[in-house]
Amino acid sequence: MPGTLYVVATPLGNLEDITLRALRVLKEADLIAAEDTRRTRILLARYGIATPTTSYFEHNRARKGPYLLRLLREGKAVALVTDAGTPGISDPGAHLVAGAREAGIPVTPIPGPSAVTAALSVAGLPADRFVFEGFLPVKAGRRFARLRELRALGRTVVIYEGPHRVAETLEAIGAVFGPVEVVLARELTKQFEEVRRGSPEALLAALGERRVKGEVTLIIPPVLPRRGADAPQPSTPPGPRPGGDP
Repeated sequence: MPGTLYVVATPLGNLEDITLRALRVLKEADLIAAEDTRRTRILLARYGIATPTTSYFEHNRARKGPYLLRLLREGKAVALVTDAGTPGISDPGAHLVAGAREAGIPVTPIPGPSAVTAALSVAGLPADRFVFEGFLPVKAGRRFARLRELRALGRTVVIYEGPHRVAETLEAIGAVFGPVEVVLARELTKQFEEVRRGSPEALLAALGERRVKGEVTLIIPPVLPRRGADAPQPSTPPGPRPGGDP
């Protein structure tokens, strides 16, 4: 009989944000497949969990995936965790889940923290319908084009961004969406948690030249598509900032 793949949500930052069920599953599993074993061991040490860990991330999933599936076929219980939050969202966890399902292996969610819902809950923006975009394209031109497509949907948009591209993305949002009230959330549940709301220009001014640390979640409110002469008509994306995309 095959084992079970448990998809376990873990804290975004504050180690108290984990469910009793998640702790039990992590303790009882035969193996924990972690995106970053170093970060996961900090959580396990906090709660006295001695379950062995193995790495499973984007650059080793082609090799490690078959190994984990073999263990699952042999009846082992494997807990899948990501760096922070819920696995399978902007990480390679979805590939392992798909492989398990194709092999007829049971997959069980252990729900908990998610940066998407955490940021939406404090944004004060419409969340009855929203679009989760994940990370925008790296190249400025493609990023700009994708933002125009997202604007046309007329829904709240949630974006993940790395700290080194926040400024460029805010500039692109301002060019495409105009002076809308964007929410910038970073370091959620951690000591230096920050949630700011303002126009892209105001957020850029607030950030100034300081170095942003940690992954950022940006939430853009819905806007009605503009037509004709009132619509923004940029032919090229804004010029790159020093160190930005070509």
